[in-house]
Amino acid sequence: MSVLVYTENWDGKFKKVSFELASYAVALAESMQLPVAALSLGSVEASELEKLGAYGISKIYTDTNEGFNSLDNQAIAKAVSAAAVKAGATVVILAHNNLGKAVAPRLAVRLKAGLAAGVQGLPVTTSPFVVKKLVFTGKAFGHVSINSTVKVLTLAPNSFGLVEKATAASIETFDAGLVSADFATTIESTNKVTGKILLQDAEIVVSGGRGLKSGENWGQLEELAALLGAGTACSRPVSDEGWRPHGEHVGQTGKIIAPNLYFALGISGAIQHLGGVSSSKVIVAVNKDPEAPIFEAADYGIVGDVFKVLPQFIEAVKTIKSA
Repeated sequence: MSVLVYTENWDGKFKKVSFELASYAVALAESMQLPVAALSLGSVEASELEKLGAYGISKIYTDTNEGFNSLDNQAIAKAVSAAAVKAGATVVILAHNNLGKAVAPRLAVRLKAGLAAGVQGLPVTTSPFVVKKLVFTGKAFGHVSINSTVKVLTLAPNSFGLVEKATAASIETFDAGLVSADFATTIESTNKVTGKILLQDAEIVVSGGRGLKSGENWGQLEELAALLGAGTACSRPVSDEGWRPHGEHVGQTGKIIAPNLYFALGISGAIQHLGGVSSSKVIVAVNKDPEAPIFEAADYGIVGDVFKVLPQFIEAVKTIKSA
């Protein structure tokens, strides 16, 4: 028996989410007194794989088949399933991102496993195996009991901190047994966003709503984001008006994010918006309406004109950074 974690890479490099998964897998394995292993698919240099050892991963399986670079969900599910069988894994962990959401159900079927998606931390208890997750668009916690022998979990972003635990990682070449016919997806072209922090990767997000009145008023919001190394986002009415790109829309009908810090500037806080940001660790809201729903979800709230508060935010950050 063991714990297996699938560590996704982007162009041969691991991002914070992979190290977060590794930290979680190691902590879970220790609580269950089981060994832990990581699986890497695609072309990843040994020096990059060894970075997983800094977070306690002692064994790494790697299949360098370039077909995995196409991110074919069915092929990845088949490979993770094969690795889980080889490792004798009773718990398999993936990220609760677009890839993880597509792979986990397929994997659960292959392994005849119970599935808990978007878990928020370590199990409440491992016997029986009970995990906690958000329900009702983030307004409550639910406890899910998994009774199957094998369990598949997807970990919600930013729900478990990085825990460094230097370990010498052993890298083992693994052949998942896939052939060219298993890779049904063909990538003809790729357009990548450059020079901008992606919302799914951002630990800090600065978001604006209709309170900013016009797309021309986003300059100071972008300045604050740049100072903080943050991603920028907006509410649905803003993207519908064309003030900001639809790719920045967060909410139930947009992107679901869970940064460590979320600034809601001039956002009223409709339930659809809160459904997309309620997993944020800390929410700071600025709105001139003291009855705005956003204040019910906010950890810190400022009742005031965003055009007066935002410049003060910027000056405060500049002062702290120059100290």
